[in-house]
Amino acid sequence: MFLPTTQKEMNELGWDGLDIILITGDGYIDSPFVGVAVIGKILLDAGYRVGIIAQPDRTSGDDISRLGEPRLFWGVTGGCIDSMVANYTATGRKRKRDDYTPGNVNNRRPDRATIVYSNLIRTWFKETRPIVLGGIEASLRRIAHYDFWSDTIRRSILFDAKADYLLYGMADRSVVELAACLKAGGDPRGIRGLCYASPTIPEGCLKLPSFDHSAQDTNAFTEMFHLFYRNNDPMTALPLAQKQDTRYLIQTPPAHTLESGELDAVHDIDYERELHPYYRNQGEVRALETIRFSIATHRGCYGECNFCSISVHQGRRVTSRSRASILNEARAFTLHPRFKGIIQDVGGPTANMYGIDCDRREKQGSCPDKRCLFPEICPRLTTNHGQQISLLKALRAVNGVKKVFIASGIRHDLILADTKHGREYLKQIIRHHVSGQMKLAPEHSETRVLEKMGKSGRQALLSFREFFFDLTKKEEKNLFLTYYLIAAHPGCTDDDMKQLRSFALRDLKLLPEQVQVFTPTPSTYSTLMYWTEHDPFTGEPCFVEKTYRGRARQKNILADHRTRNQRTDRSRAKNRGINR
Repeated sequence: MFLPTTQKEMNELGWDGLDIILITGDGYIDSPFVGVAVIGKILLDAGYRVGIIAQPDRTSGDDISRLGEPRLFWGVTGGCIDSMVANYTATGRKRKRDDYTPGNVNNRRPDRATIVYSNLIRTWFKETRPIVLGGIEASLRRIAHYDFWSDTIRRSILFDAKADYLLYGMADRSVVELAACLKAGGDPRGIRGLCYASPTIPEGCLKLPSFDHSAQDTNAFTEMFHLFYRNNDPMTALPLAQKQDTRYLIQTPPAHTLESGELDAVHDIDYERELHPYYRNQGEVRALETIRFSIATHRGCYGECNFCSISVHQGRRVTSRSRASILNEARAFTLHPRFKGIIQDVGGPTANMYGIDCDRREKQGSCPDKRCLFPEICPRLTTNHGQQISLLKALRAVNGVKKVFIASGIRHDLILADTKHGREYLKQIIRHHVSGQMKLAPEHSETRVLEKMGKSGRQALLSFREFFFDLTKKEEKNLFLTYYLIAAHPGCTDDDMKQLRSFALRDLKLLPEQVQVFTPTPSTYSTLMYWTEHDPFTGEPCFVEKTYRGRARQKNILADHRTRNQRTDRSRAKNRGINR
């Protein structure tokens, strides 16, 4: 079932009111890939009456008030993407398209959506139930953070939104605990994964440099971020306190990572995998094209790439679903009227981390002084693709399934490190799970830039490339590799991009089409480098290209061949008298 979004739907369910109302910056897509839908269904499964209002009109109270006032709390999220990332490109242009908005036109998600929606609630419901922030926008902005779009250090979004609580991370467990606590009239400030404002610092908190100090001193900001990042593991984290104004932001330790059975339960919930009918007359949502019949096999990532926020939001430990749960989801696809036999993706933040674990993390948490994959793959990581090979084989055998694709990113260095199953895994991918081209994300070729990114060097890419084409030849498959690259990352100069271009032409035999300009998103180490212009691990100065023109220029060092080709095509057409 869909969660109700109108009074009529509430009446049809026989509900005279709601315990919780969720507000989101996305259209209401009922899918396990959409956070607000997952949280809503988890709360419903726990016995609460939950409604959703998607992309409410900010100019009136008609939308925000149509479900009444909740008995327990309002939940507010900017959506699946930080609203500023959703609304603007890395070079400052307003995006015309929004894949999570019905009709695909970017005209319904406000800038800083979490703050706007919180203010909207306060406008139409003066003294109301607690406002609880969640989702990736709130999670990554929960402490003092650098905001690329205003080029300033901003306070915790909890303070700017004047909300009561903030649930960070995935919040599957903590949101149910919060609802139960509020229902019982208790004090929720002991719940893990929670932020709140306090006039004093509770006993046992680790005090971070204040917002004012961090905003004025890049060294203080760096110290603050190190302490914040190191206290992001549920096994070892301390509660944190940071002065914001006259009050303190208090962050309790992260919620414990879901175990396999608990993650199964989240995905075993019945999802419609459609846009709610109330919003359907506004048009389809583009995101459904890729997520409707995709399967998330696990959560979390060992990569900890410096430009990526997954470690801060989902966690540094990987939890894999059971094979039975995944196969049941695939069988459920075959009953959906739109299913044509194609599973579009089987994976996670990185597809080939399924079934890979570290015994230390389960008992002691993440290593405080090293990472799993950088600069080398840790020998304690069980780099074994055997479980995923078996899973993919079983998925191919599901009655009604014609094709199973892997569209999620693949870590080529993990495949090379798996001497027992890596070759067979890649062989299976080549035979059954890619169509035309396989996607890799080396991000760059130059060592000093890759070190700033926290990514493996070019030799691993070249070794994998040789491995890949050797297997495609033996399998008699005409497949290609496509590469995702980043321009204007901290530490990257125009000369580095020229070297990348030369490397691509000489060693990759092509100029990659997928070139992205680095976007400094909140709460990543790369963003810290961007703001401070120093390497936070060595303290050394770090070149940062900050002008929009310079950032675009770096991208065009690789991408301008397309622009030239387009200009040439237009010139030829003009000469022939053809209007294109």
